[in-house]
Amino acid sequence: MPSVLLYAAIAALVLYKLVYQQVRGTLLTLRTLVVVPLLLTAVGGYLTLKALPGATAAELGLLAADLVVLAGIGVLRSTTTTLTERDGTTFQQGSAVTIGLWVLTAAVRIGVAALGAGGSLTSTSIALTIGVSIAAQNATTYLRIRRHGLPLADRRPALSR
Repeated sequence: MPSVLLYAAIAALVLYKLVYQQVRGTLLTLRTLVVVPLLLTAVGGYLTLKALPGATAAELGLLAADLVVLAGIGVLRSTTTTLTERDGTTFQQGSAVTIGLWVLTAAVRIGVAALGAGGSLTSTSIALTIGVSIAAQNATTYLRIRRHGLPLADRRPALSR
């Protein structure tokens, strides 16, 4: 039961905070690029470490592959967003391809869960793998912001409307 609640909470967070906001567009700050992936990775890392003692070699290999694939998809997701300057910071807006890559992210994670059925490492590592995927996306976005010379506020800018 707790893992179902954890999955539901992570899914709700990812759907609203990331997918919905990326599609409609959102102002970025250093905080928005760091907080969610840091929290997911920290919680996921803790849960994953607790499950490591009972993990099989196959589960460890599956986790490693999952992390690499989802990090790669995260990098790709970043490249499908448009970055522009607005209100003293960078405005990011996703595209239909961004949505498709989020669907692919979910499909990969569901596939990994199916392949690792029964193993606690596979189910407890969801926050870690999604956190790493978002961290890869946000790190790539940060590099794109710097490369294009766009501003990045350290706090949420006040909207001028």
